[in-house]
Amino acid sequence: MFGAIYGDVIGSYYEVNCTKCYDFEFHKDSTFTDDSVLVAATCKAILNNPSDIKKWNIRARAKEYASHYRQFYSYHPYAGFGSMFVEWASNPYAKNGRSYGNGASMRVIPIGYAYSTLDQTLLQAKASCIPSHNHPEAIRGAQAVAAAVFLARHNNSKECIKEYIEKTFKYNLSWSLSDIKEIYMFNSKTSISVPPAIMAFLESSDYESAIRAAISLGGDADTQACIAGGIAEAYYKEIPEHIKRFCDSRIDYTIKSVVKDFYSEFLK
Repeated sequence: MFGAIYGDVIGSYYEVNCTKCYDFEFHKDSTFTDDSVLVAATCKAILNNPSDIKKWNIRARAKEYASHYRQFYSYHPYAGFGSMFVEWASNPYAKNGRSYGNGASMRVIPIGYAYSTLDQTLLQAKASCIPSHNHPEAIRGAQAVAAAVFLARHNNSKECIKEYIEKTFKYNLSWSLSDIKEIYMFNSKTSISVPPAIMAFLESSDYESAIRAAISLGGDADTQACIAGGIAEAYYKEIPEHIKRFCDSRIDYTIKSVVKDFYSEFLK
């Protein structure tokens, strides 16, 4: 989870100040954003109820995720949430949103750690989407990210992860980031932003190279680095100390404390 949050922090400056430079500096104005807030909210939802679900009670589980997303939004309402999410989160009577943005894909990373089967991981990921991103494209992206984390933490090879995601979710991951980098632009649509984030992990050699690849696409840097960083942490099992030092002081205590509790419970 800190792998995802550190990616968010480092990418936050470059969400607005987009860069194509791989060797960008870690900027002093970097901070956590809504991505980190919602990763922590997912952690809290799982800590409060880690039970498996069945298809018939997925809606009840979705309401639990919704409650925590609204709660954590209220803690950090100015963390950079999108207008559609703000409209949903600030209204307790709002119907399920139909966003197809990538906001559901980054917040599922804890789900990939918490559950013991891939089927349950996919079901929980879908439940987490229903409140605000109840759209097939958003659900597909969220399930793909959760599956990548699950497979990575269970020591599957990159080739295995790639093949599973391509076959199951019909994403083309066979191209290289260098093929699209020159023309790639900011776009938070799931189908456009999630596959390159996964590719940033697949092309990486360690944690830092994954988030650098994601950010240097010049796109939705914080969210794509959050996704790439979350998968990379699950795969490489370590994060460089200089990244921890840079990011830790920039993360609110309410986020850190929940994530640390999640680590204690699920990553012993």
